[in-house]
Parts: sequence; C-alpha cells; structure tokens
Amino acid sequence: MPSVFIKTYGCQMNERDSEAVAAQLVAKGYSLAPSEAAADVVLLNTCSVRDMAERRALGKMRGLVGDSRRQRRDVVLGFLGCMAQSRGQELIDRLPDVDLVLGTHKFHRVAGYVDDLLSHRRDKVVDVAEEPGSEAALRDHLLTGNTPGKSVTAYISIMQGCNQYCTFCIVPYTRGVERSRPIADIVAEGRELVTRGVKEITLLGQIVTSYGRREIGPKNGRSAFVQLLEAMHEIDGLERIRFTAPHPKGYGDDLVEAYGRPSKLCESAHLPVQSGSNRVLKLMHRGYDRERFLDVVTKLRRVQPEMGITTDFIVGFPGETEADFAETLSLVREVEFDNAYVFKYSPRRDTPAARMPDPVPAEVIEERHAQLLGLVNEIGTRKYQRVVGQRVQVLVEGPSRRNARRLEGRTRKGYLAVFEGSDAHIGQLICLPITRAGLFTLYGAPGLTVPLRINPLGVTASHTA
Repeated sequence: MPSVFIKTYGCQMNERDSEAVAAQLVAKGYSLAPSEAAADVVLLNTCSVRDMAERRALGKMRGLVGDSRRQRRDVVLGFLGCMAQSRGQELIDRLPDVDLVLGTHKFHRVAGYVDDLLSHRRDKVVDVAEEPGSEAALRDHLLTGNTPGKSVTAYISIMQGCNQYCTFCIVPYTRGVERSRPIADIVAEGRELVTRGVKEITLLGQIVTSYGRREIGPKNGRSAFVQLLEAMHEIDGLERIRFTAPHPKGYGDDLVEAYGRPSKLCESAHLPVQSGSNRVLKLMHRGYDRERFLDVVTKLRRVQPEMGITTDFIVGFPGETEADFAETLSLVREVEFDNAYVFKYSPRRDTPAARMPDPVPAEVIEERHAQLLGLVNEIGTRKYQRVVGQRVQVLVEGPSRRNARRLEGRTRKGYLAVFEGSDAHIGQLICLPITRAGLFTLYGAPGLTVPLRINPLGVTASHTA
C-alpha cells in the first residue's frame, strides 16, 4: 500500500485530528512516510486562526507542487481542516495540482477519498459540507510504535464547534456550532487509551467548558463538563486529567470546587483573557470584563493557592490604545501568570474585527508584543526559580525534544521538567529534585518513583517525598 505523510499546523485539536487520520489510514494498510519526499500522499492539516498559519500552509503546498513536478512524481496532495473548510474550492482554483480539500466535518472520510484518488475513481475531491455526528465519527487515536511521549499522554476530542463568536475569531465559521459527544463514549475512549499505556489525558474542545450544555445539561448542581471530569476520574490506571481550551466565563463554582477535591484533575488552569482592557474585551465580544476574570483567578487560588495559571493575549486589536495596552500590562503584574501565549492580531476575513476602524500600525504591534512578552518572561522566570530546591511530581513523557540524551515530562502545574535518566523512567510518575531553572524549564535529577506522601499539587519543600 502507498505511504502517507501528514504535516500539522495549529492547535492541539489539529494534532489530535492528524493522529486520528494517521491511525485511520494505517488501519486501511497505508504506511507512514518519514518525510513528504518519501510519501505517495501528502496531507496538510491546516489552521485558520492566524494569517501566518494560512500563509505557511499555502507556501508549503506550493513547494510540494514544485517538487512533484520537478521529480515527475505522481503524488496525491491534499488540504485538511480549518483552512480547507473556510476556502474550499478556492484552494484548488489557486493550486490546480491539489487533489483533495476536506473540511473539519470530514476527517473520518480521508481514507476513502484517498483510495478513490489513488485508484483514479475520482480526479479531485472537495468536501466541506456539514455532517451531523461527525464529532464522534473519528475515534482512532494512538498508533502502535508511536513515540514514547505519545503513548504516555493523549488527547480526546470531546466536542466540536464554538458558539461564542468572538469578533476576531474564525473558528465558529470553520468548526461550526457546538456539538458534544456522550459522556459514556468519551470515558470508553479514555479506558481504551489507558490500556495502551496512557497515563494522562487532555480533554479538547474549542470552548471545552461549554461541553454538553444542550445535550446533557446540569445534574445535582454539576455542569455537564464537571460530570464528565468526575466520570473520567473513575478510570482505573489514569493518573492525570487536563483540559483545553476553556473560556473564563465557563469557570462556574462547580468547576472551581472540583480543583479543591482530591482528584486526578491537574492543578493548572488555562484562562485565555486576550486583553486587560474592558473596552477591548467588549469589542472582542468576550462576554466578561476584567473584574469577572480576576474573580475567577481569586476563587481558583483560594481552593489551590499554588494553582498554575496560564493565558492567551492578543496585542494590536483594532482600536487598542496605549491606555488599553497599559491595562493589559497591569493585569499581568496583578495576576502573575505562570506563562502566557502572546499573539499579534491578524485580521481574519469575514470576521467582524476585520471590518473595525483604527487598525494598529504594524510597528506598534511589534513593540507591544515584545514588551508584553518580556514582562511575561520576567514573571515566569521568577516563578520557576521558586521551585529550585523542591521536589516535584513529574510524569515522564519521553526523550527531551531539545536533547535526546535527556528525558522530559511535566509537573501537575504544567511546568516542563528535564533530567538525565533511563528508558525505565518513561511513563512513570517520579519525584524529581529540582536543581536549577531556565526560561519555562525546570532541571533536576531522578528521585524516588511514584511519591506516596507528596501533597496534592505535587510540590513540597521537603526532601523526603
């Protein structure tokens, strides 16, 4: 059978979708090529959240087309995912050598369409139509022989779509309206992953805290999402649960309280705030203000004083003034985030923000991006330094991405930790003494495995875990 190479752009949802597509193709007899140069089929799983991601994918495809022409290779080339959904036939009109364009409802149909193209039953395929039930149609996940890190941690997509319609965001238009899978279906997938060696599962959704609002609803004072967390907690052999990406207004009291109970739920919260200015938040249609956001942070730190809190920011949103940006800087100083993703605003076509007046000059966006990133790094460096001299609980995922002679894993707060160890540590929970800290990285030496008396946060100043 032919070989396939999949290149992924964008978020964890896209990574999970690519893994599932790869597993689907392998189950049909395809092999996975080590590079696009060795593949009979090359698929780009695309992102539309930012202009740069689209430009990179288009540039990559142009390069692939050129290579196939020069080498006179008959390669099937395709776009999958968000950009495919938003642009559809336009992609083939611009790049006639592209054979396949599949939208976000169609990942489960990749193998069938690729078979048709390779056997010349079809010349081109463009399918971006909505398909009811597609959120639960693609359940293949980990591949035999995957990297150690992939066998220790895994993603489960619990829903598709978004109903928030932030003015800067194209996701509701590329992923559609919210559609949630049943709790029993998700738990069954989790149990299957654990049998394959997975110790940590991250639940995925565009706004994951909106899970099941219509399909399931609240029960005994618990939102559908908290009901799901409690059901996942009962999976034997599962050590940790994370989720992304939530929305600040989705942190109801029931979810905050879940962090205060002994649980497999990790003490890390990603709260995408986007701006510290109430005026800009209103323009963004975020549905909360600065005060509401700070209230959520206060409640989380009340139940877990050492809660790891990360966030997202967009700088240079249309109409953002120096005063607005100063509000963002002051929010960072007040909250002291453990880390933050700082993005430069880029207009997405057909979104309300793309039509807003007073665009911020590119050079101003660059200056604000650098200033905000510098402040985030300064605070993050201080917070990581505080862990030096402590022992932390680390789930060892596999070889370090920067130095294959070392191993890496994450603490329950989500801090990356690197140390020298052996393959025997992979997949284990270890108690790691931290000897130094770099920029958003901890360094240590292996200690006792599976600490028995470590506190719920996985951090203690004691050297006898």
